[in-house]
Amino acid sequence: MKVTFLGLGGMGRRMCARLIAAGHEVTVWNRTRNDEIDASVRGAAWAATPRDAVKGAEYVIAMLSDDVVSKHVWMDASDGALHGIASDTIAIDSSTLSPAWIRELGEAAAARHVRFIEAPVSGSLPQAEAGQLVYLVGGDEETCAATAPLLLHMGSTVKRVGPLGCGALTKLATNTMLGVQVTALAEISGMLSKAGVDAAPIFDAMAATPVWSVIAGRIMASITAGDFKPMFPVRLIDKDFNYTVAECGSASDAPTIAAARDVFDRALAEGMGDLHMTAVVKLFAEIPSAGK
Repeated sequence: MKVTFLGLGGMGRRMCARLIAAGHEVTVWNRTRNDEIDASVRGAAWAATPRDAVKGAEYVIAMLSDDVVSKHVWMDASDGALHGIASDTIAIDSSTLSPAWIRELGEAAAARHVRFIEAPVSGSLPQAEAGQLVYLVGGDEETCAATAPLLLHMGSTVKRVGPLGCGALTKLATNTMLGVQVTALAEISGMLSKAGVDAAPIFDAMAATPVWSVIAGRIMASITAGDFKPMFPVRLIDKDFNYTVAECGSASDAPTIAAARDVFDRALAEGMGDLHMTAVVKLFAEIPSAGK
């Protein structure tokens, strides 16, 4: 199939590479271009603008950082993808966005007779590279079903969660659960550091209890190794927390979520925005710096 991919960040380029390997005819656009990106999507054709990139596409997939970037890429008056897309194309946004913007984007696509779904993903760089992403899809059942075979080149599971906006809600809820665990484990690490005890056997014992999650093990592996190479950077999870708090109504309507958000806000203010989310432990404990 003819597929256009918009946005070649760490996740996007790995997802795009899966489509190329599957034999699809892929056209790409990205705000920047360099040798590393070129190598990761070798075999794809490049377009100068999102509008140019979508010409002739059967499917268009976007993987972008936030609402502002998404609005520009899809809706820019001169170069926006929706101004060049054909009415028989299926448009898919896999970015982590606010439900309000997803619904607005869906209305703009419908006005142009373009079928549109949201398909944010659960998973990070290793899952994207291995084709093991979990898709959290919002949109009408027929369009979601039509896109599933394509999405399964990049993921292992496709879950339709409801109409447009429900995918964004599911993704924000998922990332919120993740981020709360990160901040809790970071603060517990600080508590143990202040107590002057060996934290390893304590975390090992916790891991044997029902409260321990699969992701908690991965969080602690990163913290223990001091490995903060960005897979899910602080700046992006902080953005997601702000979307979640806004969706809740206010900080007082979601005090626990808002408190976790404030931890990432603080990390962002202290220059950790491009580090992996687990770097927030540096706010609370002395950690070896194996990864920057």
